[in-house]
Amino acid sequence: MSERRKATTQVSRLARRAGGTTAANRMVPEETPVAFSFAGTTHAVMMASPADFEDFALGFSLTEGIIALPEEIEAIEVEDHGAGIDIQIRLKDSANTRFEARRRRLAGPVGCGLCGIESIEEAMRSVDAVGASKLTLEADDIVRSVKLLSKVQPLHTETGAVHAAGFYIPGKGIVMAREDVGRHNALDKLAGALAKADIDGASGAVVVTSRVSVEMVQKSAAIGSAFIIAVSAPTALAIRTAQEAGMTLVALVRGDDFDIFTHPDRVVCGVAKHVA
Repeated sequence: MSERRKATTQVSRLARRAGGTTAANRMVPEETPVAFSFAGTTHAVMMASPADFEDFALGFSLTEGIIALPEEIEAIEVEDHGAGIDIQIRLKDSANTRFEARRRRLAGPVGCGLCGIESIEEAMRSVDAVGASKLTLEADDIVRSVKLLSKVQPLHTETGAVHAAGFYIPGKGIVMAREDVGRHNALDKLAGALAKADIDGASGAVVVTSRVSVEMVQKSAAIGSAFIIAVSAPTALAIRTAQEAGMTLVALVRGDDFDIFTHPDRVVCGVAKHVA
């Protein structure tokens, strides 16, 4: 890119408070269309924070099952077109062959607003199994992971309007974190950053500031983590998917309090055995 895009912009606004209304400035996050193009063809477009593009491209490719390993990407080129960002991703032969077959499968004739039954199957794809993980966390780890993530969110501190995804390893804390206006984007960027740093996803827990949807569970499982820890609540489908994957889903972390929705045996230190 010719120049780096700014992640935030200062705007003016009228601030109404108990003492009256005044004109003031505030920092707000930028968002821009980011297209992922494979073999010169656009595959998906996201509204995202204009930062960490290579992490985003690598993480998206991994968590969406387009590649199995980072080495299957030959090159990533980021092109700024003014109105948005186009990330050109070149796959190596074997991965490109798989991707082309997948794209042809999804391109059949359709008569509805979706992309045929294959699209539904893609959305409900089988989740990676992480039940063999031996990782356990203490209750203090869960509380600490959320507190530590809050300290490595510079964009949120500045704007109050972005999500974060972090990776917590017991004894080390949050070893990696990424922010974005989109919760899925933040998690994809985290996945890419972990892969680039060669950090084993099975060694720690994914920690997010958002609710837990099924996509968040699918992407965390693709990272290889057996834990997802969230500040907000999960959906019913996310709970069922985490149960199927063997993943421990912890949510509604508020101070020292939290709820465990699946596979509670990985959380030690006095967790009641009747928790489902």
